[in-house]
Amino acid sequence: MAAMSTTSLGAVGVPAAIAPAAGVPAAGTTSHAADAGTLWRPSAPCTPRICIDATGPARAVPLAALRIVAVLFLLVVGCAAMPFGGRIPAGPVRRWCRWVVRAAGVRVRIVGPAAPEGGLLLVANHVSWLDIPLLAAVRPARMLAKSEIRDWPVAGRLTAGSGALFIDRDRIRALPETVARIADALRAGQAVTVFPEGSTWCGRAQGSFRRAAFQAALDAGVPVQPVRLHYGLASGASGTAAAFVGDDSLLASVWRVVRARELVAEAEVMEPIVPGGRFDRRSLAEAAEASVLPQERLVRVPRQHRAVPVTGTDQPVSPAPSREPLTA
Repeated sequence: MAAMSTTSLGAVGVPAAIAPAAGVPAAGTTSHAADAGTLWRPSAPCTPRICIDATGPARAVPLAALRIVAVLFLLVVGCAAMPFGGRIPAGPVRRWCRWVVRAAGVRVRIVGPAAPEGGLLLVANHVSWLDIPLLAAVRPARMLAKSEIRDWPVAGRLTAGSGALFIDRDRIRALPETVARIADALRAGQAVTVFPEGSTWCGRAQGSFRRAAFQAALDAGVPVQPVRLHYGLASGASGTAAAFVGDDSLLASVWRVVRARELVAEAEVMEPIVPGGRFDRRSLAEAAEASVLPQERLVRVPRQHRAVPVTGTDQPVSPAPSREPLTA
């Protein structure tokens, strides 16, 4: 499992752990501030205080603690299997990724056609640390991750061992080299996963897709596979309990997820986009973004933020801020 996050460079990274914010009003009740990110380090305006829904019935603390133990056990198994990673078929990897999400108490639902084989650029909206195993359950792939993740105790080893492509987000001049490495991996028939928004969002809004990684798909001549990630409740209602945003800490986010009941993680696999003469990286990024969140359902908000309607209502809500990217 790799840490996630991306920047306009196409890179991804996980925010540093910070003490969780207290007092979380219902999402959508407070308007979000303008994007404070820079051109190279996009940052969603989502925060736990503004965007995270007040949770309903919660699991008992002992059961929630057991779920954390189960997740850690699966991660240890993943670390132990890394020396054999290249020889493990995709099927067992997909099942392991599903188990990681299920161990956290979250139901998994994958809908849509199977992702194509061969070189493939997977792109998705970015909401949670759960995005990583959820996307890998669709198709195992190399992640685009920020270089700092290498130093993380457990996630660093998992990310590096999974064959992640690292990027130094403070070296803008390294962008062409990063795009070239992504293109090389795609030409070799590998799948590469990127979160083009460059930051996590709470799920009630999204950021614009950055274009750099799409150039790699054009250079390699491989399809782009958009995947729409959505987190909600078994009842069908939308929810933001799974979001990992703003000044949220990873520990606080994990605890919120394992305590929440009836969470459902859905990955909707859209039709792949095959680059052709009519596409440049801008139009390819726009096509992928429109596929993940159809434009007729979007309402533009300040800068790159777009509000999306909550399930069961025709009214869009204000964009929900989110924390810096978790992985590429």
